[in-house]
Amino acid sequence: MALIKEEGTLFEIENPQKQAVKLPPISVPFKRPTQFRESALGLPQVSEIDVIRHYTRLSNLNYNIDTGLYPLGSCTMKYNPKINDEIAALDGFKNTHPFQPALLSKGALEVLARLQELLAELTGLPYVCLQPAAGAHGEFTGVKVIRAFLTKNGNPRKKMLIPDTAHGTNPATSALCQYEVVRVPNGPNGYLEVSDVEKLMDENTAGIMITNPNTLGLFEKNIVEVCKVIHSKGGLVYCDGANFNAIMGWSKPGEVGVDVMHLNLHKTFSTPHGGGGPGAGPIAVNAQLEPFLPIPRILKKNHETVLSYNAPHSIGSVRLAYGNFLVLLRALVYTLTMGRDGLKQASSAAVLNANYILHHLKNYYYLPFGKTCMHECVFTDKKQNESGVKTIEIAKRLMDYGFHPPTIYFPLVVPGAMMIEPTETEPKHELDRFIEAMKSISIEAKEKPALVQNSPHTVFVKRVDEVSAAKKPVLRDGKKNIF
Repeated sequence: MALIKEEGTLFEIENPQKQAVKLPPISVPFKRPTQFRESALGLPQVSEIDVIRHYTRLSNLNYNIDTGLYPLGSCTMKYNPKINDEIAALDGFKNTHPFQPALLSKGALEVLARLQELLAELTGLPYVCLQPAAGAHGEFTGVKVIRAFLTKNGNPRKKMLIPDTAHGTNPATSALCQYEVVRVPNGPNGYLEVSDVEKLMDENTAGIMITNPNTLGLFEKNIVEVCKVIHSKGGLVYCDGANFNAIMGWSKPGEVGVDVMHLNLHKTFSTPHGGGGPGAGPIAVNAQLEPFLPIPRILKKNHETVLSYNAPHSIGSVRLAYGNFLVLLRALVYTLTMGRDGLKQASSAAVLNANYILHHLKNYYYLPFGKTCMHECVFTDKKQNESGVKTIEIAKRLMDYGFHPPTIYFPLVVPGAMMIEPTETEPKHELDRFIEAMKSISIEAKEKPALVQNSPHTVFVKRVDEVSAAKKPVLRDGKKNIF
């Protein structure tokens, strides 16, 4: 059994007598010494074995999808089939350079063209652009396309409707695209009411950004009627497809009235994106928005896949090169290996897993909305608050049981929220372990609240002052740079 101790920084084990690399003397005379640094870099003096052991020990402390469940709602940290990585590691793909000529990139272009076709089929929206590098980037691109369409038709309009149950990036995206954000409250059952949308929609509103299923884990049951209201006033409907893993293969947004949507390929289509990247957030649009898609377009002409710049109404390029190619490749491999039936089964399993957790925890934690959910369920700390235990403490106590905490305090419309998304890749026995841990914490919160309030107890770093860490980050260790 390996001995694991708390790991410090390399500065704590440095020794001026050590060095990892020894370079030979420079025989070339110095021509311009004024360009040299006047002070040392301040890097730690350590040997190669010190460096290797330090980072290996750190890696052993990491929690990752290959060792356990990530119940992170809205992040969809699910298992990534290794065949995706194997295909992406093939020389012909991994060594493709973004600036090599299209003539030498026919294989890569064919990958992208086939992925476009499959995403169009899944969304019910016939035209796809793969350029956006992540979900928020896809949102930005989609709303820019909406604005370009409305501008060409005489009025870009000034406002955008954003439901309370939309993802948090939606208001920021609207503001970046020069739209005033108009809040739409969620109804008493957790989803949009048509009457609320009717009151707010007018001829000066560009449209609405809907997250469906929404951040409460509920399907917007009134989506068809809401789309009709928006369209009756000349507006457009944007769908945030970050939660597409709940409806993939079962519902096509384009067929219920959605005009444009993005997909988080790094979520629904298998590539985990913990740590901030890489991602892919392609958008799919209907025929009226197609002329405004970014260039270059990937098109089929005379049985050949080509890059086309012939789009006078395009919003232009939104990314250097063409998206994160290897993430797009993984998405294609995932889609082809799963097949139509496999994708439907994945969505069904994601919904089943979430409802399994909901059913077993609903008597232990307060459930603010719904008796069933889609891909994620949202509880609160209302019951535990009776003993003075808060959501943050429940999350930290979970670490003692060997689990990564779920998303907490989001969605913002639910005080003390705990958003749990198991995804479709988790087996029943792992869900049962998680459920038993959550039940135990609920009992502890009632019988031994101090135990939960002072957790975690078994991890190296105990209670962290998150507020001070965010406001006063330590970037230097004495006179030495850490970052």
